[in-house]
Amino acid sequence: MNRYPLWKYILILVVISIGIVYALPNLYGKDPAIQISPLRAGQVDELTRLQVDAALDEAGIKAMASELGINTLIVRFDNEEIQLRAQSVVKDSLGKGYVVALNLAAATPDWLRVLGAEPMFLGLDLRGGVHFLMEVDMPAAVKKSEERYVSDIRSLLRENKIRYKTISRLSGGGLLIRFRDAQQRIDGIDLIDSNYSDLQLKELDDVPGEFQVSAKLIETAVLESQRFALQQNITTLRKRVNELGVAEPVIQQQGLKRIVVQLPGVQDTARAKEILGATATLEFRMVDEINSVRDALDGRVPAGSRIYWDRQGQPVLLKKQIMLTGDYIIDASSGIDPSSGGADVSITLDGKGAKIFSRKTRDEVGKRMAVIFIENKTETVEKDGEMVKIKETTEEVINMAVIQEQLGKRFHITGLDSTQEARNLALLLRAGALAAPIEIIEERTVGPSLGQDNIDKGFQSVLIGFVLVLVFMLFYYKVFGIAANVALTLNLVLVVAMLSLLQATLTLPGIAGIVLTVGMAVDANVLIFQRIREEIKNGNSPQASIHAGYEKAFSTIVDANITTLIAALILFSFGTGPVKGFAVTLSLGIISSLFTSIMVTRAIINAIYGGRKLQKLVI
Repeated sequence: MNRYPLWKYILILVVISIGIVYALPNLYGKDPAIQISPLRAGQVDELTRLQVDAALDEAGIKAMASELGINTLIVRFDNEEIQLRAQSVVKDSLGKGYVVALNLAAATPDWLRVLGAEPMFLGLDLRGGVHFLMEVDMPAAVKKSEERYVSDIRSLLRENKIRYKTISRLSGGGLLIRFRDAQQRIDGIDLIDSNYSDLQLKELDDVPGEFQVSAKLIETAVLESQRFALQQNITTLRKRVNELGVAEPVIQQQGLKRIVVQLPGVQDTARAKEILGATATLEFRMVDEINSVRDALDGRVPAGSRIYWDRQGQPVLLKKQIMLTGDYIIDASSGIDPSSGGADVSITLDGKGAKIFSRKTRDEVGKRMAVIFIENKTETVEKDGEMVKIKETTEEVINMAVIQEQLGKRFHITGLDSTQEARNLALLLRAGALAAPIEIIEERTVGPSLGQDNIDKGFQSVLIGFVLVLVFMLFYYKVFGIAANVALTLNLVLVVAMLSLLQATLTLPGIAGIVLTVGMAVDANVLIFQRIREEIKNGNSPQASIHAGYEKAFSTIVDANITTLIAALILFSFGTGPVKGFAVTLSLGIISSLFTSIMVTRAIINAIYGGRKLQKLVI
C-alpha cells in the first residue's frame, strides 16, 4: 500500500531537473555591458566587432567578452567604470550611424544558453528607469481622416464632372457638401456612396435654395481610424525608443487611447522625452543627372540643386524642388516586385497627395527620384558648464529609384538590396511621423538605488515568509513537515523556472504574488496532514490513514486552487501592468504548488512509509 509506480518517480525527477536547469541562470547575475545596434537600415556585423575591438585596444580598455547577435553587438566588462569609458570610446569610433547604449548582460554560462536557459527580466520598479503614460488625441485622428475625405471627394467629383459649390469639414465633425442643383446632388450622392462605403450620406433641406449633403464616418470607420492612429503611434514610438538602445522596453496599448512606455535602465527623463518627442518626415526629390557631383563638392553647386548624403556616406546631387512630402503617405508595406523578383515597397497616398504626385511625375518617367528621411531632434548637452538644448536636423537619402511610369495614389519603390531593407523602408514611411498628437499625462522616474532596494526587500519578504513556514511545518508535522518543506522549496524553484522559461518580467507586485504563493503552497499539505490525523483518531491503520488523507483531501485542494486560479486569470485579463505581474506569478505558483504539494509530497511519504508495517504514525 502507498507505493508509486516507477514512471511517476521518473516524471517527478524529470520535471524537477528541468525546473532546476531553467532556474539556474538567475543565480549568475549580470555583467556591465554596452549594446551596439544600427540606426535605421544600418548593419552590425563582424567588421563592426573588429572596429570596436580596435578602438578599445587603442584606449587600453579590456573587454571580458563580445557577442555578435542578430544585428546587435554586446561587449561585456568587469565593472561599471570601465563600461562608461568604453561607451564613450566606442561612440567616438563608430560615429552617428550606431546606438551605443549601456546595458546589463546576463552572465549565463554557455552550456545553459545552448539549452535556451535565460534569466527572467526585471521590471521598471526593480531595475529603475522611466515610465510614461501617453494619451493619443483621438478627435484629432478622426479629424485627420475627415480632412483626407474632403480632398478625396473633391478630386472624385471633379474627375466625374459633377458640379459642386464647396466641400468643407464641420467643426462638430462630419463633412458638408454643397451642390449646384438637385440633379448634381443626386449624381454626387450615388458616386460618393459607390466609392466610399465608410461614409453615411444624408440630404439636407434646411436652407431654401441650397442642395446640401452631410457625410459622416460610420462608427466602424471611426473606430478603425482611431485604432490605426494608436497602432501607428506605437510603431513610431517603438522606432524612437531604439534611439535610446534600451534592452527590454515596454511599449504597449492601455485601453482605447493610451500608450504605456517603460524604459528600464534609463534614468534621464528629459533625454527620453526628447527622443520620444522627435519629429520625422519624408521628402521626394528628383536626382540631378545633368550636373556633376564632383563639381558640386568642389564648390560649384548648381543654382537649382543641393548636395545630400546617402546611408553609405556617399554624396548625391538632388534638385531643390520637392516633388512630395511624407505627410501625404497613409500606408506603406514591403513585398516582392513581380517583374524583377526583387524587394519593393508599396506606398499609398491620400487624394491630394495622389493628384500632386501624378502631375509632377508625368514628365519625369525614366528619371531617378530619391527618398529623403528628415529627422528633427532636440538634444540637451553640456556647454561651458551649462546644460543647453541643441536642435539637430538629420537629412539622409534612404533610396533612389527610376520612375517607371506616371505615379498616382499607389506606387512602388524598387531597387532595394534586400527584403530586410524593404521592411525597414516601409517602417520608416509608416512611422516617420505620429498619426495623431500624443500628450504625456503621467511620468515618473524610478532610480536604480530604489530598484535595488525593492529587490532586497522583496527577497527578504520571500525569505522571512519561507523560513517561518519551514519552521512551523517542521515543528508541527515532524517527518511529514520535512516532506512539505522539500515540496515548498521545489515550488519556489519551479515558479522561478517558469518565469525564466516564459521570459516574463518580474515586478514588485510579482514578488508579492510569490510571497502569497509561499503561504498558499502549504495549504494543501495542511489539509492532507490534518485529514490523516483524523483518520488515525478514527482508529484506521497508519497506511490506510495516509491513503485516505490524500484521497479525501484531493477534491477540496483542487476546488480551492481552481477558484484562486480563476480569480488570478480575471486579474490578468482585466488588469494592467502591476496587476498582471501579480496575476502571472500567482497563477504559476498555484500550478506548481498543486504538483509539488500533492505529487511530490506523496512520492516522499511513499518512499519513507510505503510498503512497511507501521504500528504508530507520528504526525
